[in-house]
Amino acid sequence: METGQKLMAITNKIDSIKSNKNLSIQISLNGLSFCILNTESNTVVFLKEISTKKRETPFKILDLLIETFETEKALQTAFNEIHVIHENELATLVPESLFQEENLADYLKFNSKILRSDFISFDKIESNKSVNVYVPYVNINNYIYEQFGVFSYKHFSTVLIETILEKEQTETDIKMYVHVQSSHFEIVVVNQGQLILYNSFEYITKEDFIYYVLFTAEQLQLNPDELILVFLGKVSDNDELHKIAYKYIRHIRFAKRHDTFKYLEKPESNHAFFTLIHSL
Repeated sequence: METGQKLMAITNKIDSIKSNKNLSIQISLNGLSFCILNTESNTVVFLKEISTKKRETPFKILDLLIETFETEKALQTAFNEIHVIHENELATLVPESLFQEENLADYLKFNSKILRSDFISFDKIESNKSVNVYVPYVNINNYIYEQFGVFSYKHFSTVLIETILEKEQTETDIKMYVHVQSSHFEIVVVNQGQLILYNSFEYITKEDFIYYVLFTAEQLQLNPDELILVFLGKVSDNDELHKIAYKYIRHIRFAKRHDTFKYLEKPESNHAFFTLIHSL
């Protein structure tokens, strides 16, 4: 680490005590998203997404993160709290009653390709009495710690599941939440506030997308004429994914963030940046 970086790290660690800004960063191999909240005015003062042309390596994403911190003025300040969200498919849910910390690798190896050298972490999801076991981007965590000191991190699916379960506490319908990204999407199925299924799927075409949605419904014996599908993420009512879903599923809605923040610049929709903003 260069002298300038060391100085920045020391300065931020000291100044962060008196900062009125919280930073949330969502990390994926397809890009980065940033959100800064001014806690005094309860205002989101910075919201930005940087997408890559293709799926990159964790090393390339770290380079992009460093470059963004060096060039984006809004990020060149002290923060009181920093939250990092790791978005990848290397995660699995384990019932809390069966969870043993010494078996982290065993939980993951059956449905994810992991290396013996991978660092494995976990989040407790209290509302579901489960544990989310996952592989974070360690190089990203190391960089954030070097620059800012103590910070918190969670897996993307932890934030998504926690937020949806909180939203569904008093609901009685079966709902399929579909969180759309540029090259993959997540499905969360809930019934009367209880988690029934979480899974992640990669897609290229709209036909790929609807196949996985309908396959999931079939496996859970959900009738497309009765099922409520709730979209969130990168989707609108005039794009191809919405149009093809509407051909097969009768009831389609868009999720709404439940936050009380003010915005200098409002997101393009009330279901965009769902996990990023709810992590604050």
